[in-house]
Amino acid sequence: MSKPKHERSLPDTEAQAITRNIRVSPRKLNLVAGLIRGRRAQDAVATLTFSKRRIAQTVKKTLESAIANAENNHQLDVDQLIVSRAEVGRSQVMKRFQARGRGRAARVEKWFSHLTIVVAEKQAAPAAQQEAA
Repeated sequence: MSKPKHERSLPDTEAQAITRNIRVSPRKLNLVAGLIRGRRAQDAVATLTFSKRRIAQTVKKTLESAIANAENNHQLDVDQLIVSRAEVGRSQVMKRFQARGRGRAARVEKWFSHLTIVVAEKQAAPAAQQEAA
């Protein structure tokens, strides 16, 4: 006997991927997530590929997972996907101490983060509007 199936919380035109306990502070991760919010999925992958920030590769891996989920699990068109949400949340904080002068100690906090990326299928504009533009 298994537990009942979890109801899907997202609309049928969206798919998501979640990465938990990433060893980077939420502030730094949010800077990278801000680069891809609202962009087309393929443009976001290209942006993350050439980003110089270390954490960009982890964000890219999560984004590619969300794209794969959209294609394989929900049969969405990959060419029409946009990054609708890129949310960053706090996780645990490891507390360490660093030795300082005169027998004192300083606190060092090592932050962890959660990342949720949601991609949505953008509806194509009607042909009449495209011809008018």
